[in-house]
Amino acid sequence: MQKVILITGASRGIGKEIALQFGGKGNNIIVNYANSEESALETVSEIEKAGGKAIAIKADVSKKAEVTAMFDVAISHYGKIDVLINNAGVMVTKPLKDLTEADYTKMFDINVKGTFNTLQECFSKLADNGFIINLSSSTTKMMLPTYTLYSATKAAVEQMTRIYAKEIGRGISINAIAPGPTSTELFFNGKSEEQIEFLTNQNTFKRLGEPSDIAKVAQFLASDESKWISGQVIPVNGGMV
Repeated sequence: MQKVILITGASRGIGKEIALQFGGKGNNIIVNYANSEESALETVSEIEKAGGKAIAIKADVSKKAEVTAMFDVAISHYGKIDVLINNAGVMVTKPLKDLTEADYTKMFDINVKGTFNTLQECFSKLADNGFIINLSSSTTKMMLPTYTLYSATKAAVEQMTRIYAKEIGRGISINAIAPGPTSTELFFNGKSEEQIEFLTNQNTFKRLGEPSDIAKVAQFLASDESKWISGQVIPVNGGMV
């Protein structure tokens, strides 16, 4: 059965791959973006070429009014939202002593407040028996230097996932995916070859994850086959942690 799926930060990286895989199965996709309009429209075009339907909606998830408007526009266009995938996120990696107040605000506003804003909208606007998937990170378990704030934001997302699963009701399930190092622009940005090699060698398969590895798990968690799973954080990291 076709679903209406809203994916935040879906113009590139893991979010785009999730959008393409769901869209390729004939689902109706809302491609959310904050700044990358051209990339978002390219994602819409690729989904449509694969036989799906898609629209792009601009919204900064850290701003409640824009999130409310995004949900309303999506419901007006498709009539409902069955699945929310909270993928939008930013990452700044520095030793804690070098992090700035602006770094703190940026990461917590998008990674945590952004998730909070969309979850609040879901309480009344997500369809009964729907699905919510939040993107966390395996860094919450790895204790990597320079990841202090990023890991803290993702730990907050994990706790919201666990508790909101007991609050939302209406047959809605909510889980989080915690990817390991994945071959995306967000991962490569600012890393040396040595850092990339080190992280690549930390998992069982000695490779980086691919966005498709994450998208396949998202498809399962948004299917009826996963309905007895809720309030969980699923590591998708090749056995790294």
